[in-house]
Amino acid sequence: MFFPIGFHYMDIFIFAAFGLSLWAQFRVKGTFNKWSKVQVSTGITGYEAARRMLDVNGLQDVPIEPIRGALTDHYDPIHRVVRLSEPVYYESTISAVSVACHEIGHAIQHQQRYPMLTLRHRMFPVASFASGTAPLLIIAGLFFQQFSFLFGLGIIFFSAAVLFQVVTLPVEFNASSRARDTMISEGYISNNEERGAAKVLNAAALTYVAAALISVLELLKYILIFTGRNND
Repeated sequence: MFFPIGFHYMDIFIFAAFGLSLWAQFRVKGTFNKWSKVQVSTGITGYEAARRMLDVNGLQDVPIEPIRGALTDHYDPIHRVVRLSEPVYYESTISAVSVACHEIGHAIQHQQRYPMLTLRHRMFPVASFASGTAPLLIIAGLFFQQFSFLFGLGIIFFSAAVLFQVVTLPVEFNASSRARDTMISEGYISNNEERGAAKVLNAAALTYVAAALISVLELLKYILIFTGRNND
């Protein structure tokens, strides 16, 4: 969420974080592709791993659907359905099993009412509205000095959107932790294959970290600008 307000020294850190984000996106694709070429010794597919993980956690009523695209995997908490991209759904690779089990981790969080996931769901409507409104308020407050209070209001709205991204981090890390534990304990992968699974899950988590870092730095920048103006 960049705004045309001239150069600020915080932009150096924001651009660095943006570079990290691009690298993280490149890495997650590269890591997924790398381990998509490595078959799991058990021969289990992403769908089979996901189905077993759901069933062993008492979620037999949660369906799994294949969807088109790459890295489009997600858990839909509204309809209580897990959607796996076709490469993940059908293939028997370390990447497929790791990603599939990660999404089941979210379904288990939902079932167990994992506090951070519950908080994230409750925040979503506010964060969605705030992320769309904050840029308009900040720009208006910057260009129209007589309405500078809008800048402060925009910062408050932007804070809600940033908090949503920060709350997302423990949700994603927890889902990955559940996936790794289950893949080993239930024998979906061997101990020797755990390293590859960890690389796939960690690469995906890094994209969320980078996105949250950018947002936090941008928020800090706007706070510094706002306080600087008020002190002039």
